[in-house]
Amino acid sequence: MAKIIEITDFSVPELDLYARLTENQLRNRADPTQAHFIAESPLVIGRALDAGYTPVSFLMERRHLKGQGGELLQRCGEIPVYVAEPEVLVNLTGFHLTRGMLCAMRRPQMPSVAEVCTDARRIAVLENVMNPTNIGAIFRSAAALGMDAVLLTAAGSDPLYRRASRVSMGTVFQVPWTYLPEDRDWQEILQEMGFKTVAMALKKDSLALWDPRLAAEEKLAVVLGTEGDGLAVQTIARCDYTVMIPMSNGVDSLNVAAASAVAFYELGMRVECKGVTEL
Repeated sequence: MAKIIEITDFSVPELDLYARLTENQLRNRADPTQAHFIAESPLVIGRALDAGYTPVSFLMERRHLKGQGGELLQRCGEIPVYVAEPEVLVNLTGFHLTRGMLCAMRRPQMPSVAEVCTDARRIAVLENVMNPTNIGAIFRSAAALGMDAVLLTAAGSDPLYRRASRVSMGTVFQVPWTYLPEDRDWQEILQEMGFKTVAMALKKDSLALWDPRLAAEEKLAVVLGTEGDGLAVQTIARCDYTVMIPMSNGVDSLNVAAASAVAFYELGMRVECKGVTEL
C-alpha cells in the first residue's frame, strides 16, 4: 500500500527531486547508483513500469488516487505519494503538472552497444541531437516505424529528460537504447557489428531514400545529426551511403524529427512489411 502524504510545505528535502534538482543533477554522474529521472503523466509512468523501471515516489493531484493513477500506485508497493489539490500544487510549485502526475524513478545502468544491437537489423544513430523535444519525437517514430534500437552520442540530449520522455509518449522505455562510447570510434564499432551506415545529409550526390541497395542491406544504421548544422563532415565522409529526402517549393530540409520519421518509414517499416509480404 502506498504511503499517502498531504503536501503542506514544498520545501521539505523529500521533494527536492521534483522542485529543486535540475535534469543534470538528477542524472548524478558522480554517483550513478543514486541517479534519478522524472516520468510525467500516467501513460509515460505506466510504460516505464512495464519496462521494469523502479519508482521512488509520486507527486500528484489528489484526483489521481483513483482510476488510472490508483492502478499505477497498486503496482508500486509502499512508496511515498505526495498529494494536493491542483491549485495548491500550482501555488507550491509555480507550475501545472502535466496530466497531474509525476513519478521519480531510478536510472538504470546503461547497457552496452552490443547488448542493445543484438539481433537488430535497423537502428538509428543520433549524433549530438540536442533538443529534448526532437529526441522524444525521434523515439516515437523509431518505435512506430521499424527501428530496433537507438544509439546516441554523449553530447546529445538525454532520452530520460522529462520533456523527451513525455513527447515520446513513453516509447523511450520501449525501444532499446544506449550511449555510444566516447573512447572508441562508433563508426568502427558499427562496422565490426556488420552494419552499413546511412548518413542523412544535404548532398547532391546522395542516393534516393528508396534506392534498392539500401533496402537490400541486412543491417542498416540511419545516422541523423544535430539541429541546424546536421552531421559532422567527417561523419558523412565515413558513412557507407548518403541519403537526402527530396524537397519541393524551395524548402531545403526538414526538422530532424520529421526527417527521422520519413527515413524510418522508408528504410525500416517498408522493408519490414515487404519482407512479411514476400513470406
